[in-house]
Amino acid sequence: MPDPILRILAFDFGLRRIGIATGDTLTGTAAPRPAAATRAGEPDWEAIGREMRAFNPGRAVVGAPYNADGTAGALLPQARRFASEIKRRFALPVSLVDERFSSLEANEALKAGRARGERGRLRRTDIDSAAAAIILERWLSGEPGEELP
Repeated sequence: MPDPILRILAFDFGLRRIGIATGDTLTGTAAPRPAAATRAGEPDWEAIGREMRAFNPGRAVVGAPYNADGTAGALLPQARRFASEIKRRFALPVSLVDERFSSLEANEALKAGRARGERGRLRRTDIDSAAAAIILERWLSGEPGEELP
């Protein structure tokens, strides 16, 4: 019997915004969704809850911020807390995936799209959610992640 199709929501955690993307194991691709704001360091749980209800994922993936040399980034403890809260609030398995260079990669991809004639202004929220899509595509391609206990 084939594996069931798994829908996944991914998050690029930040202190100002949290990029969001959705994808699935059938297509192996990810697509950005509108980013959620943070206020006074607290994620907009209402916006995140709306995305959860809209997509009914079976798993969440959260970007783990590491430095270029592989050491823990300054935001790693907050990203871990966010991932733990996703698991607690929504009763989902959560994977932490290395997000190194995902924002840079997302920025370059969006700039290239604009150069090809795609319309619209490049906004930070677009970059954050495109970075979440890259993080999810890494997980879908088999990049090892850390499972939260």
